[in-house]
Amino acid sequence: MSGYAQYKNRVKISERYGAREWVVERVALLLLMPLGVWAAFSAFTLTGADYDTATAWFASPFNAVLLGVTAVVFLGYISLAWKVIIEDYIHRPGNKALLIGLSNLIFLVLAATSIFFITRLALGSAPLPAGFGA
Repeated sequence: MSGYAQYKNRVKISERYGAREWVVERVALLLLMPLGVWAAFSAFTLTGADYDTATAWFASPFNAVLLGVTAVVFLGYISLAWKVIIEDYIHRPGNKALLIGLSNLIFLVLAATSIFFITRLALGSAPLPAGFGA
């Protein structure tokens, strides 16, 4: 058991480790601001473009890498946000750990899937294997 609770200005000081997550959230948000503007501008310029123009855009290493970084940073940021929501509103320790693990797994799968499909498009492959989709 840790020592006595510590107070500063009659407010209990947190005993948990949250400063690192707070800094990671802020850095991710700072990265997402220019990446979001770039993604919105790119989506705007690709609106109405034909298939060849879109595949040429994805074939550019610069665009593919920036899109991959945007996807990973965005999903990491959302994963941290869901962790905070779960920690704030779920009070049973077992349920809390299960939901945090499940949400982390979901966002990890989404990030891996995003990178997989961005890589496929960048290399000129069809986005889905034959037999899937319409």
